[in-house]
Amino acid sequence: MLYPTINQLTKDEFNRYELALATAKCARIITDEYVKQREAAEKSATGNKETDRNLINMINKEYRDEKAVKNAISKIHNGSYKIVRVEDEEATKVAEEATEAAEEAAEVTEEVAE
Repeated sequence: MLYPTINQLTKDEFNRYELALATAKCARIITDEYVKQREAAEKSATGNKETDRNLINMINKEYRDEKAVKNAISKIHNGSYKIVRVEDEEATKVAEEATEAAEEAAEVTEEVAE
């Protein structure tokens, strides 16, 4: 994909890894929305071939016709989705809490094993 460029997407604030991660998360959101819309369209299916053709029209054209990653890149580029960087302090706090939880789980496992 030649357009938009990585520099245009990151605006020189984020690195390629952060861009790839944000794009993947955005694509997952788009895919989930497509699945929800498709399920809703299928639930409203009556079994009549004439009306079932219109079910595909019930799904948002943007989600239906384009790949999720391409939509995600477009949404990041036009500003619909923004890349948010987690602050270092918050990331450290989350990592510490995860470490403490893992240590507690290990202690409980040792107690149960005894």
